[in-house]
This record gives sequence, structure tokens and C-alpha cells, in this order.
Amino acid sequence: MSRDWSQIEVEAVVADYFAMLNKELRGEAFNKSAHRRVLLAALDNRTDGSVERKHSNISAVLVELGYPYLRGYKPLHNYQHALIDVVAARLDASQELEASVAASATASAEVPSITDILSRLVDAPAPVVLAAPIVREHAAAWRVRRGTNYLERESRNASLGLAGEQFVVNFEKARLLREGADRFVDRVEHVSVTCGDGLGYDVRSFGRDGSELLIEVKTTGYGKLTPFFVSPNELGVSRDRSPQWQLYRLFDFRTNPRFFSIAGALDVACSLEPSQYLARVG
Repeated sequence: MSRDWSQIEVEAVVADYFAMLNKELRGEAFNKSAHRRVLLAALDNRTDGSVERKHSNISAVLVELGYPYLRGYKPLHNYQHALIDVVAARLDASQELEASVAASATASAEVPSITDILSRLVDAPAPVVLAAPIVREHAAAWRVRRGTNYLERESRNASLGLAGEQFVVNFEKARLLREGADRFVDRVEHVSVTCGDGLGYDVRSFGRDGSELLIEVKTTGYGKLTPFFVSPNELGVSRDRSPQWQLYRLFDFRTNPRFFSIAGALDVACSLEPSQYLARVG
């Protein structure tokens, strides 16, 4: 039977996680195994596996609080309410990490120059079981108090979004060439540039047989399981034109760009939740 973690142990794990996350966001080298060895010496006879799971719990909490998570620690959502309090308190006191996150969310981006672009398509993640509603409500209340959701701020980074869209244009042209559909390569269109943002998709491409493919691109410099934001228009177009519509979710864009695709109506393929409301009076 697993033992409960003491407050001192939880604070030690969170502090170690934050130290690694700050280094990662700043592009500084570090060794996770070395960090874990030092951390284990300060804990009450914990195993490597138990520390890994706690790190993954911290990743899940950070996502709920609107922050990026540490690469390699997949968010694990079966955490306790008390962990939010420890993570939130540490965030409130961590001005250095706050500066690193803010800088990463707003930094300009360039289209990565890679030779193996066709290998960058990976499998979509499996559905996850989210934390209990009361726990998520507590996290949402903290976000409201702080007034900053860095994942949302990054989603508005125009430089990052544009670079991700151009990456997809390059991928689609390479894919069509590989599939022997050369005649469609020059017809791939970056419509968010040529026609504006109101279409509900960013890139117009084609299947091998010439069928139309409408691609909405969502790009993040953070991990594969980072939530993304969709507009009512994008949701509506994904429903109305579901046979042609696909979302390409680019992740780890600045360091090791990859992406997965989601086809058809977003409210069928994804778990959606409201992030803001339009209020009227009178």
C-alpha cells in the first residue's frame, strides 16, 4: 500500500521540478537522472517510479493552472487537491520561473529547417481522464485570481502561429510529392495569409486523389499534451465540413517539431470546455 507524501516531501519534489522546468525554458542543459538522485536523498525512502509519478502529477497541475509542463513528464491527472496548493504557492513565489514562462510564451519563432519533414507526423495521443471537477474548479479559481494563462498567451503568439502554418505548407507539398500527386503541389495554399483568418482553417491542401483538405494549424513550443484553443468559427467549420477538415497540432516546435492530426468535427474528437463568455447587459 502506498504511503502518503508529507508536506515537506511534496515541497521538495515541486522545487526540484521547477528548477528543471526553468532550465528547460531557458534552453539550459540539465540531467534529469542527476536531479532525481539528489532529490531521492531528501525523501523518505521513495522509489524512482514514485518520484516519476509525482513529477507527472505536477505536470498535470501546471497544465490546469495555464503553465507549460516539463518535457518528458506526461501529465498524470489523478492528483490530490493539496498538490495544487503547493504548486500554486511555489508559482506565486517564483519570479524567475514566471519570467522564463512569460518569455517562452511570447518569443518570436522561425520555420525550422529540417530534412526529414515527412517523419514529423506522429500518432495522436490517447484520451485522458481529467482530474475531479472540484480539483479543476480550484485550479480555475487560481487562474482567475492570477489573471494570466500562459498557454492561452502562447496561443496568441502570431510569430509562432505563422511559422507553424508555413511548416505545414512545406509538409503538405512534400507529402504530395511523395505520393506522386505532383500536379497538386503548386495548388497548396496558405489561406490564412492569402484570404485572412476568417475561413476556419489555415491551409488548403489536397488528398492524393485531388480531394480537398482544409487544415487548421495549432502550434505550441511546449509538449504534446498541451491543451489548445479553438474559436467558435473553427468549431463550426469542423462540423460543417467535417469530411475535409483536419486539425494539425504542432508541438515541441522550437526544439524538435512534430505534429499529430485530428480529423472531422472537434466536438467529436476532443473534449471541449468553455474558456470565456460573451456577456451582455440591457
